[in-house]
Amino acid sequence: MKQLAIFDLDGTLLNTIKDLGEAVNFALDKNGFHTHSIASYPFFVGNGVRRLIERSLPEDARKQSTVVETMLRDFKQYYNEHNTDRTQPYDGMPELLHQLQEQGVKLAVASNKYQQATEKIIGHFFADIDWVAVVGQQEGVPVKPDPSIIFMILSQAKVAKQDTLYVGDSGIDMEAARRACVDSVGVTWGFRPVKELKENHANVIINKPIDILPIIENGIPL
Repeated sequence: MKQLAIFDLDGTLLNTIKDLGEAVNFALDKNGFHTHSIASYPFFVGNGVRRLIERSLPEDARKQSTVVETMLRDFKQYYNEHNTDRTQPYDGMPELLHQLQEQGVKLAVASNKYQQATEKIIGHFFADIDWVAVVGQQEGVPVKPDPSIIFMILSQAKVAKQDTLYVGDSGIDMEAARRACVDSVGVTWGFRPVKELKENHANVIINKPIDILPIIENGIPL
């Protein structure tokens, strides 16, 4: 039985895309750039806020550090106030987390979202979960797919790699799990297509949160 389940945040635990898109559009509009449809944003997210901002900008603007920094400031100003407005847990996720917690499985979050927002959002939606670690993007620590934050969580949880399951919705997540040498589960309800999960060697792919339970109990099916 797995002793630790590490979850990505955006696209895995929570559908955050509307709040993220609206915050970027606020910053784009404030700085005189064209905005994007919310449907565009699932392909902009995944590598942290800076890359999200860069992808939203015209090619010439994304190379200008002063523009990116201004956009980051305006994005965070808006997002810090509105990051729970339209965000929602995916169906079945709260129930899954409670069941895992009742079974004694340690739970953690590994996100490329900056730490302040990660803590606020997890605290808002999952305050009744006793997380062993909630780790977002931090200064001086590389973002996923670098495995550093997974190693931080393993250290805090005091759980071995072979007893750990990593759950995410993107190729970035699957690659981070591979580099950390932990088993990975790709979820189809998030922001990225199944093809991306397969191409990045997800150990198993599931369609609903409850499907994680037998993997926790019995390991990755052969």
